[in-house]
Amino acid sequence: MEKVERFIGSIDQGTTSTRFIIYDQSARPVGSHQIEFTQFYPQAGWVEHNPMEILESVRICMEKAIDKATVDGHNVEKGLKAIGLTNQRETTLVWSKSTGLPLYNAIVWMDARTTSICRKLEKELPGGRTHFVETCGLPISTYFSAVKLLWLLENVSAVKEAVGKGDALFGTVDTWLIWNLTGGCEGEDRNQNKITGIHVTDVSNASRTMLMNLKTLDWDRPTLDALGIPIEILPKIISNSEIIGKMASGWPLVGVPIAGCLGDQHAAMLGQACRTGEAKSTYGTGAFILLNTGKEVVKSSHGLLTTLAYKLGPNAPTNYALEGSIAIAGAAVQWLRDGLGIIKSAAEIEELAAQVDNSGGVYFVPAFNGLFAPWWRDDARGVCIGITRFTSKAHIARAVLESMCFQVKDVLDSMHKDAGEKGEAKNDKGEFLLRVDGGATVNKLLMQIQADILGSPVVRPADIETTALGAAYAAGLAVGLWTEDDIFAERAEKATIFSPKLDGELRKKRLESWCKAISRTFDLADLSL
Repeated sequence: MEKVERFIGSIDQGTTSTRFIIYDQSARPVGSHQIEFTQFYPQAGWVEHNPMEILESVRICMEKAIDKATVDGHNVEKGLKAIGLTNQRETTLVWSKSTGLPLYNAIVWMDARTTSICRKLEKELPGGRTHFVETCGLPISTYFSAVKLLWLLENVSAVKEAVGKGDALFGTVDTWLIWNLTGGCEGEDRNQNKITGIHVTDVSNASRTMLMNLKTLDWDRPTLDALGIPIEILPKIISNSEIIGKMASGWPLVGVPIAGCLGDQHAAMLGQACRTGEAKSTYGTGAFILLNTGKEVVKSSHGLLTTLAYKLGPNAPTNYALEGSIAIAGAAVQWLRDGLGIIKSAAEIEELAAQVDNSGGVYFVPAFNGLFAPWWRDDARGVCIGITRFTSKAHIARAVLESMCFQVKDVLDSMHKDAGEKGEAKNDKGEFLLRVDGGATVNKLLMQIQADILGSPVVRPADIETTALGAAYAAGLAVGLWTEDDIFAERAEKATIFSPKLDGELRKKRLESWCKAISRTFDLADLSL
């Protein structure tokens, strides 16, 4: 049997943790390391990360994964041919070109401090909230990078001064990492000439800023003018699969090319090998459902976002997608653990929720910082209703799991309405299959509840870390380790299929009650806080 000799590394920089996974040429993981990093909550609704801590987490994960990787008879470090990168999207940074230091903490995607900026833009711009939808596919929302950048420009003097001096660089997390990994402000080429890091972003991350034209795949000048954002601080937009630059001195794996980059949800879609008409749902801090609509931009009239799926090379065709973003999924489980103390670890929720057959009429809507798709209500706040003296912590735990599944159901219903036949890829039994991934999918009860609420099968792959796998695919494709046929070939490994068991009439009644619970969350935000 031929021994494995070539490997691909994948940086997966998420909202609460960073990991580095090394794959062999059969796309099997041979080494990995993961660490959590600090979450900062300066005020209610504000969420920040320390950009320097994120960098250090990447360094540690790379070093530890290399140390832990074991393949008989081969030096994994020497055999590593390329690195892919995937990241939490929309999280916004501005840093100094000359010092390489961040000018403020990273403002995280779920941060809601920009509500007043959004309201102001809605009043001033023709079309209000949907003013930019025609070009970028996104409504005006606290979710996206552009309004976070506006807040930095308006409220942080160091950012304003650096922009005025031509010393500021803007980027999402992918841009921040690539710039630093390729040298930052201390880079050297082979002739030991001082260079700066490569300032780029990929089309999938750029599509989440509210600044990129979906059709031209470039920064949209009228949008920049309307918002007053200088193009000079923006990175160059590239495809998801191409050689970007090489790892600089001072980092592990010096000289290895960074050859793939995708936002986390797009990477998961590639890792799941979703073709046109197929959808995946990733369950992490939030939940994110993407439906591949092929080479056509499909506009939504049901509260979804139009975005990129992937573009696998500079000259490759662009695949688009409809997306439904759910702000709070696994984060609600963390809240049960850290906020209420109902469970001691996230894994305990499955056993606790399984103590009851249903939620006992309890419905929990985790609108902690508002609701994303398909409602887009930043005035919403969380509710837990239907509570009686009969209600136990097991009922509440089950209602928390159900809340993820109800939200996914709402998004998928909207997708099918928007995409029509383009969103109806079915198996030979005429069933629409939802592909699932992410850490929460190890919870078998959650997956069964999801199938019951959807009324259709849920497919969980053998390797649930498809986000990191998708980034590895993109990098491997760029350096010739894999072809698109390899990536989209039918998987030989065994998947777990969860089939619905819930009675259709009961499903309908429960969905009606869920909709009532959703309506109770509206207009609950206390703006005085």
